Amino acid sequence: MSKTYSIAIDGPAGAGKSTIARRLAAELGYYYVDTGAIYRTVAYFLDLWGVSPKDIDGVTRYIDELTVEIEYDEDGKQHMIMNGMDVTDDIRTQEISQKASLVSAHAIVRDMLLDMQRDVAKKHNVVMDGRDIGTVVLPKATVKIFLTADPAVRAKRRCDELNAKGQKADFNKVLQEIQQRDYQDTHREVAPLKMCRDSVKLDTSNLDIDGVVAAMKKIIGEKIPL
Repeated sequence: MSKTYSIAIDGPAGAGKSTIARRLAAELGYYYVDTGAIYRTVAYFLDLWGVSPKDIDGVTRYIDELTVEIEYDEDGKQHMIMNGMDVTDDIRTQEISQKASLVSAHAIVRDMLLDMQRDVAKKHNVVMDGRDIGTVVLPKATVKIFLTADPAVRAKRRCDELNAKGQKADFNKVLQEIQQRDYQDTHREVAPLKMCRDSVKLDTSNLDIDGVVAAMKKIIGEKIPL
């Protein structure tokens, strides 16, 4: 098997990881793996069954009934398949985002999904984003970048994203949810959000998408021929 390259992008909620990673993958011709969507799918499944993401007994009982698959369409867009059903759009709500953070704290869930994520990276050049890609999922990633931004900036971006989809968003509420999500992600016992020693930190607070992509390409270019 020929050598594959992997780019691990970690960072807090609303830092623009998915948007940037998706575009970066398209420009590099890599596969884009949105791990957040994978955990959202699990959270959505449990939500349908009325299982609280904090209920470890319930999660353990129902998780064996779930199958999660990743498919890509002709445009390279990642689709999440839950028990044979495409739930790509259904999982994109603020409520499911909050529940995904709680669900991802359970070791049984992370262990179930770990091999699937690593397998994609073994077979293809990938850009993978999440909370523990560089620390746990792909500790030997070719390039590791920690993407962050001021909480207020991230809240505004999330509001703009939700409004663009026709979903009403209250800035103060979204900001509070992001701060809560930050706390949950950095304080969970299993695979907490933290920056690797070999990661390059990139603050996107004052950068537009083009600026972030250009900065990331410069970082990547030091280790991977572009």
